Amino acid sequence: MKRQASIRFNYVMNMIYTVSGMLFPLLIYPYAARVLGEKGIGAVSFVNSIVTCFGIAAQLGIPAYGVKACAEVREDRKELSRVVQDILLINLVTCAVTYAGFFAAVFLYPKFRAEKELFLVMGSLLFFNTIGVEWMYKGLEQYRYITCRSLAFKVIALAAVFLLIHRESDYVVYGGITIFALVGSNILNFINLRRFIELRPVGRYCFQRHFKMISVFLAMSVATTIYTNMDSAMLGILKGTGENGYYDVAVKVKNILTGVISSLGTVLLPRMTFYLSSNRQDEFDRVTRKALRFIAELSFPVCLYFMLFAAPAVDLLAGERFGPSVLPMQIIMPTLVLIGLTNVIGMQMMVPLGMERQVLYSEIAGAAVNLAVNLALIPAFGSSGAAVGTVAAETAVLAVQVFVMRDRVAPLFGELPWGKLLLALAASAAASFWIPSLGLGSFAALALCAIAFFGVYGICLLVLREELASELWKQAAGLIRRRK
Repeated sequence: MKRQASIRFNYVMNMIYTVSGMLFPLLIYPYAARVLGEKGIGAVSFVNSIVTCFGIAAQLGIPAYGVKACAEVREDRKELSRVVQDILLINLVTCAVTYAGFFAAVFLYPKFRAEKELFLVMGSLLFFNTIGVEWMYKGLEQYRYITCRSLAFKVIALAAVFLLIHRESDYVVYGGITIFALVGSNILNFINLRRFIELRPVGRYCFQRHFKMISVFLAMSVATTIYTNMDSAMLGILKGTGENGYYDVAVKVKNILTGVISSLGTVLLPRMTFYLSSNRQDEFDRVTRKALRFIAELSFPVCLYFMLFAAPAVDLLAGERFGPSVLPMQIIMPTLVLIGLTNVIGMQMMVPLGMERQVLYSEIAGAAVNLAVNLALIPAFGSSGAAVGTVAAETAVLAVQVFVMRDRVAPLFGELPWGKLLLALAASAAASFWIPSLGLGSFAALALCAIAFFGVYGICLLVLREELASELWKQAAGLIRRRK
């Protein structure tokens, strides 16, 4: 059997991949926001939210299901080929059907038709996501390959932004570049398939065996999309794309941070599925326990830091024109903790255990809460109301998952070092909250705050002899000694 990369390596690779996908728009945001303004940025954000909804229909839940399906047969090349061909053929059909609905919506609905060019350019996402079969590469834990080719395309796109975006009217080009950065490399994915599967027909296809689970994962994707993307769509419809521009700043930062945190759950899904299929329950429990502790100790300080220092973060990212983005960012930050925990409980524990339907119920609850809160608050509070809706939705998802998994989760939560964590957070806030009052520039203020905040946080956990922090410190020290 081919030796698998460690979970730590896969996490780092997937974190780089995920964060680079979100860091790319962040790197170009200060430039793009100033050139395109809130209307241009808001238009791209609005169209992206609509295209994402169509993307969910085109993908049919396959991105999540495909990872699990490929992980289960990754040791058998012929069976893997059959599974991939099954799923890809299904996906091509759903993509074609979705495009029919997409084009009809763009040309028939006046609000969409007004941004026809932008919709058509960003709509290419549907095709590239289909042929990219990213789910197969993740199921086989090919995170080094995924990350390296993705970074190459993002570097090209980064250069294109500064070469091609010069006027407010260039927002269509900006939308196209963002799509190129995200999925342009999927062409290489398709070409590279022959390394892992047979491209010739292998026979004995059985499409119906996938439909039941695909339908569950599709429903999960739809529910998740409602409470992660419909806020932007509803903002654009109810308040106008200018409000989208303010909200987009907060969401950009939140997405990058959740990408760092949720990367662990993504790389653990194929590994945990493999552990259970191999009857290695002890390994499953050990990794789950460590993952939950890691998520808690990472998400809480990051959440608090960006709540305290949202103002300089917004100023650095988008400039003074986006001052109204500060409050939505502060409101939305607790989702880092909520998403981190649901990623472990839902994706790492429940999905490998075959509890996809219960995950679906939790996400339906989140979608219902999100729609209700958005309808109630967006008309009066705009982007801040949308942020409250997102937090309420993620809270509902976590509440349902904890209730369903209470027998397994309660002991794990009880093992977390809550006292040490709260003490370290309080000390970190006290050591850094006063720094912005010094009147420094946004970059200098954020950098000094980060050094003080996270430095004190790490020192506190080490002084308090927190288990995971001590283990990571010993590993880092050992690596430094070996290099010397």
